[in-house]
This record gives sequence, C-alpha cells and structure tokens, in this order.
Amino acid sequence: MISNTPPKTIDEYIAQFPAEVQMILQQVRAAIREVAPQAQEAIKYAIPTFTMNGNLVHFAAYKKHIGFYPAPSGIEKFKDALSAYAGAKGSVQFPLDRPIPYDLIREIVAFRVQESLAAAQAREKKKN
Repeated sequence: MISNTPPKTIDEYIAQFPAEVQMILQQVRAAIREVAPQAQEAIKYAIPTFTMNGNLVHFAAYKKHIGFYPAPSGIEKFKDALSAYAGAKGSVQFPLDRPIPYDLIREIVAFRVQESLAAAQAREKKKN
C-alpha cells in the first residue's frame, strides 16, 4: 500500500496500490460488477465489499496475492476449482505471480447472488 489513510471508497482503496495491482483490482471489481450489477459497493473491514441483502463478497490486495472472500458457502461450493489455491473457510488467495481466474470469480459471485436472493426471499416469506 502507498497510503496509510483508511479508504472510504473502493476507488480510494485501489488507488493506494502500484499500477499493476490497481489493474488487477479493477478487473476483479469489473468481474463482480458484471454478474452482480445490482450489488452495492462499500468498504467493510477496511477492504472492498459488494453487498446485496447483506455481504456478498469482499476482495483485497496483499504483497503477494489477491484475497477473495465469498463466504464459507462460496468456498465450499467451488472447493474443487479452488483446490489449486491457498485459502481458509471463507477465503481464497490468488497469487499475483499467476493469472487471476476471473471466470471463476464470476461463477462464485453468480452463486453468491443466487444465495442472497434465496435468503431474501425466505426472509420475506417468514414475514408474511
């Protein structure tokens, strides 16, 4: 990171990194936006977040990787495709020295959108 000022927007967050990392972050953002155009952008936990009926996905840049956080359900659903990457229960690390799997990011986000819509529908049914 170039600045120690906490970002207030995703644009501010991305601007804190070197140009080559900024380009990757913008492509991750675009991939998410492509399949979740209705999602809202925010900074939560000091990293870029897309929300839709709650948190949808988060992403962040680190020295050697891009962190992607699609919740435990997103990791579990795509565990085979993600097995080539380091990660944890709700996160995956995409190394900066390897191609970023934008198509896989799109697939995971599409899955999370469906989960979000189903959860919102279930909440609505409970109300009625």
